[in-house]
Amino acid sequence: MCCRNYHIGPWVGLLYNYIGICIGSIIVFLLAPKYGKQFVRRIVGEKSFEKCICWLNRGNTFDKMFAYAIFFPIAPDDLLCYIAGLTKMKLQKFFVIILLGKPLSIAIYSWGLTALLQYLIGFVK
Repeated sequence: MCCRNYHIGPWVGLLYNYIGICIGSIIVFLLAPKYGKQFVRRIVGEKSFEKCICWLNRGNTFDKMFAYAIFFPIAPDDLLCYIAGLTKMKLQKFFVIILLGKPLSIAIYSWGLTALLQYLIGFVK
């Protein structure tokens, strides 16, 4: 019984992370245009904002770069979601990118950290 339940942990963690990250990303996307560039600048910091502000005028290029970045687990997702909210990207397109792009990176984190913790626990024993 113990072994069967063991594999549920990462799956449930993946699901909870996925739901929370999708909801949080959508909230961030909606806050950015409502409160504007100054709000985003204060949240993400001046340096990060200045690095990414040039993306605002790239139209479809930004959309493609955003979609690719969301698929990778090392991307600064929060920053990208704030910047996406300042572009002309529609909520529907943003939602589809987040919905399809986040599971892979979350799975890598979930299972990767689980494997790392198992290794460390085995090493300590």
